[in-house]
Amino acid sequence: MTKRPNVLVFFTDQQRFDTVGIHGNPLDLTPNFDRMAEQGRLIRNSFTCQPVCGPARSVFQTGKYATETGCYRNDIPLPKSEKTLAHYFGEAGYDTGYIGKWHLADREPVPRDQQGGYDDWLAANILEFASWPYETNLFDRDGERHSLPGYRVDALADAAIQFIDQERDDPFFLFLSFLEPHHQNQNDNYPAPVGYADRIAKRIENYPPDLEALGGTTEVHYSGYMGMVARLDEAFGRVIDALISRGELDNTIILFTSDHGCHFKTRNGEYKRSCHEASIRVPSLIAGPGLNGRGPIERYCSLVDLPPTLLDAAGVAVPETMQGRSILRATADEEDEIFVQISESLVGRALRTRKWKYSVTDPDGDGWNQSASLRYVESHLYDLENDPYELDNLVLSPAHADIRAALSKRLGARIIEAGEKAAEIVPAAQAT
Repeated sequence: MTKRPNVLVFFTDQQRFDTVGIHGNPLDLTPNFDRMAEQGRLIRNSFTCQPVCGPARSVFQTGKYATETGCYRNDIPLPKSEKTLAHYFGEAGYDTGYIGKWHLADREPVPRDQQGGYDDWLAANILEFASWPYETNLFDRDGERHSLPGYRVDALADAAIQFIDQERDDPFFLFLSFLEPHHQNQNDNYPAPVGYADRIAKRIENYPPDLEALGGTTEVHYSGYMGMVARLDEAFGRVIDALISRGELDNTIILFTSDHGCHFKTRNGEYKRSCHEASIRVPSLIAGPGLNGRGPIERYCSLVDLPPTLLDAAGVAVPETMQGRSILRATADEEDEIFVQISESLVGRALRTRKWKYSVTDPDGDGWNQSASLRYVESHLYDLENDPYELDNLVLSPAHADIRAALSKRLGARIIEAGEKAAEIVPAAQAT
């Protein structure tokens, strides 16, 4: 009988795609990600479909768009009727574990019936409020608090290594969910490990082009943010080393990804919740048995595609209720496009193709209380081939009216395909 593979998800929070070396970052802070992406399969074009923490997590756990589960903004608990990856892997005979940030419950500690079906549990619902960089508080399945020593990234990695080191007869599915490199909400700061920000600041010659052009909080926050990225990569290496020590690396499917990116207040008054690449494009790789040595995955991948991809890679049946598709089975004739739902601070939708970024919003919408709209107005159009850093909004350009009309039709179809009601999209020129 063939040994079934373990499955490990290494999930970061608010990590831009261009923080890693393989995507061109010059600081050389992610040797472990870069090595595993070369050894396994870099998912070159990986995007979130919901640039907000809680909604993105609902998508990853269920394989459904946030409007389908009702978790379209933070502070909405995942319905108890929803099946998660833990249920599917558990039914296939896996030991399931969750460590870190959950953000899909309505209280702290997370009650057992809101833990998504995981067997082992060491987590906090909103980790940024339950802990500080050097004071990590997590709760077990019975609600007992555990205060872990060290920098928060290391504390979670230590817990993951202990989970990996357990003797077991069955394969494991471990979801390891970090807060970093998300900011510490209470003081709007990016607290890297001691000494990291200063060391990295001395090496920065230029910021990523969008940040260089638009500024935001980049000068204040970028070096700390990248210090957090560096420590995450070190933790990634330590977890991989633990798998090597257990003789399990070659029998473990590893997925590294993030819930969304970070634009450092260059597009609005916070760090995400926008259609821009800085918000929606993330670093992702998948490695392990049957995957290594096959080169990068070039097809576009949405966060909603990752749950069926994980199940497929492990040989577990993908339920028909999932709205994504396994990127391991993508065909050459599939359209490369990403559908994005933007919520909480606004009600918006976007389409990302290889050439175009097209976004619409409801100017009268209430993003906190309204999951969708029946009427949107065009807000952004970018030519990504000629303007990859999205500095020239063409939404009012007469020369691009036909392009906008075609994208409007396609976006309208994607809205319906996601399970939403049909919506009117009003040209920007008609709304001004």
